[in-house]
Amino acid sequence: MTMQGSPAKQPTTELDTRYSSALTPRPGATDVTATQWAEAQRLLEAAEIFWVSTVRPDGRLHVTPVIAAWHDGAMYFSTGPGEQKAKNIAHNAHCALTTGGNALTEGLDLVVEGTAEQVADPALLEEVIAAYEAKYGPHITSPEGTFHGIGDAFRKGDAVLFEVAPTTAYGFGRDGGVYTHTRWAF
Repeated sequence: MTMQGSPAKQPTTELDTRYSSALTPRPGATDVTATQWAEAQRLLEAAEIFWVSTVRPDGRLHVTPVIAAWHDGAMYFSTGPGEQKAKNIAHNAHCALTTGGNALTEGLDLVVEGTAEQVADPALLEEVIAAYEAKYGPHITSPEGTFHGIGDAFRKGDAVLFEVAPTTAYGFGRDGGVYTHTRWAF
């Protein structure tokens, strides 16, 4: 695992041709190509809702929606210290964050796999709070916002902030009948 707040590594990119196809080739389309990491990162930065998957001590999965921020090469999400996600991570820190759309013929679904590590560094904590505020704006900064006060909750320990440095990520693209499966290894 990378150290918290360390510079982002550039992944290797691979198109998995077993799951990529041009089912309905578009006029002028020549071949199917892998999605570039820069495009995936742009979508991770813009996505508002992610689904975090963790593993319970008995092996059952736990999946729940969260807000999250991409910052300096890692995903950050939070939970209450007594919530199921936190309990699961204490037992098994492997997790996945997923985002995307629900359309059959367009979009890019993303899965980021890694190991969750609680953020303890105060300077990194402030950087991630700023990233959350920049991304979610009034949802966090306005007194009427759904997540107002989350920064103070992180600082006080009322909410636990986790960093997930990707070990592997996947992109499942759909563009008018062209389907791609890209794998990024970090």
